[in-house]
Amino acid sequence: MKNLPPILALLVLSLSPVLAEAKPPNVVLIFADDLGYGDLGCYGATKLKTPNIDKLAAEGRRFTDAHSASAVCTPSRYGLLTGEYPFRGNGGKGLWGPAPITSPLLIPTETVTIADIFKKSGYDTAVFGKWHLGFGEGQNDWQEPLSPGPQDLGFDYYFGMPVVNSAPPYVYVENDRIVGSDPDDPLVHLGRNPKEKPTPITPIPPKAAQRSANQFGGAVEAHKLFNDYEVGTTLTKKATEWIKSREEKPFFCYFSTTNVHHPFTPAKQFQDTSECGVYGDFVHELDWIVGQVMKTLDEAGVAENTLVIFTSDNGGMFNHGGREAAKLGHKINGTLLGSKFGIWEGGHRVPFIAWWPGKIEAGSVSDQLLCSVDLLASFAAVTGQELSDTKDSINMLPALVESPSEPLRTEMFMTPNKPTHMSLRRGKWMYIPAKSDGGFRGSKPSQHAWGGAAVTTLVGTPNSDIEDGKIKKGAPPAQLYDLEADRNQSKNLYNEYPEVVQEMEAALKEAKAQRGK
Repeated sequence: MKNLPPILALLVLSLSPVLAEAKPPNVVLIFADDLGYGDLGCYGATKLKTPNIDKLAAEGRRFTDAHSASAVCTPSRYGLLTGEYPFRGNGGKGLWGPAPITSPLLIPTETVTIADIFKKSGYDTAVFGKWHLGFGEGQNDWQEPLSPGPQDLGFDYYFGMPVVNSAPPYVYVENDRIVGSDPDDPLVHLGRNPKEKPTPITPIPPKAAQRSANQFGGAVEAHKLFNDYEVGTTLTKKATEWIKSREEKPFFCYFSTTNVHHPFTPAKQFQDTSECGVYGDFVHELDWIVGQVMKTLDEAGVAENTLVIFTSDNGGMFNHGGREAAKLGHKINGTLLGSKFGIWEGGHRVPFIAWWPGKIEAGSVSDQLLCSVDLLASFAAVTGQELSDTKDSINMLPALVESPSEPLRTEMFMTPNKPTHMSLRRGKWMYIPAKSDGGFRGSKPSQHAWGGAAVTTLVGTPNSDIEDGKIKKGAPPAQLYDLEADRNQSKNLYNEYPEVVQEMEAALKEAKAQRGK
């Protein structure tokens, strides 16, 4: 009950017997990749259609102030699985950027994860899709077995993309083995500038956006099994088959989609179906994925006793596909300032929908402040467990199934790509201890990743520190926003509230000093 006011603590206690008496609920967590706050119909999108996800919101609860643990993919996944702020990871040095191809497993195997929470309650557990948290110890040389990995963190089964769909190796991994591996033709990492010719991969057009060249040789058959245009449908087939095979045992399914991370390679049935280019088509495939999962739950006869949570690992990105979508009138992050990698709201305020028949009020909307690190404590509450140490995680179950009049979470530390821009949200205030957003810096047509002030010229998001897509000379050295009055961060109040700035800066310094403890 840590961090809860007395009245909310009583509410949690009142919920526990109800949950304990019922049959343990199944839990499905769908974690989209780079899906922005404005990418869904139920969050205001008009240039694409998301009927399955919109139905989930219409029958469940939509959150308007939910945030990923980081504005970057790997640290965000670390926070989700561990319930710990990413700046505490890596022995207190923090996790800030995407894990490199040769990264070891970034979560110590003794760490309690959300999968461990379910395993302790007798659940079957599986993870499908993007992993991007490394394998092995030291430098990963990609020799089998790829261990430690997901199965050392509470998951019974894993199938998916070992890194990300825009980076090699372009193969699938099942548990700790490369799918289609051959001991006579092993996967070999050749490095960034290989002297040998890497194994060929799926041809994709420039409009699909950036994808790194393959750095691996060998494993020809394993590479043949991987087709960029079949990733979404393959992962969905694997996840739904696993759900169908659970029989009577409760299960936890963590489905980490590659949609809508670049390259944008939707299956043929989704191509040219949206009004905002290949980006929108990829969102359409994501919506289909959610629909297939929901259909499977229904056909398996377990939908009525399943909690489904749908959210994203960070905000949307203005790569080539994202910028093309913006030109066509689609607002990836809605009216929010900023984008993926950056500390402004567009980088980490994300869609968050919870669905649980008979437990969550249909068509409800919540403005509770929520962070993805909170799922650890929340899942513990769902399974009736008491955690001795909830780390940074706060039990948000009351916000899912009831309507608390007081906020359950009152502050939150946020991490972008740059440590200099680690920030603090406290109540209505958001404090950023530097200029700009600490994310991508691209601004030229040829550059893959646009970010910072340049993005405001694409989507028309005004900010008092920005003029013509650049930070003004003489802009304040840091930023303070009142998110109650100004969710879109149009006015920097740094100079107007020096006492708030001082208080927030002191809290940030204290958190940084304690991050390894």
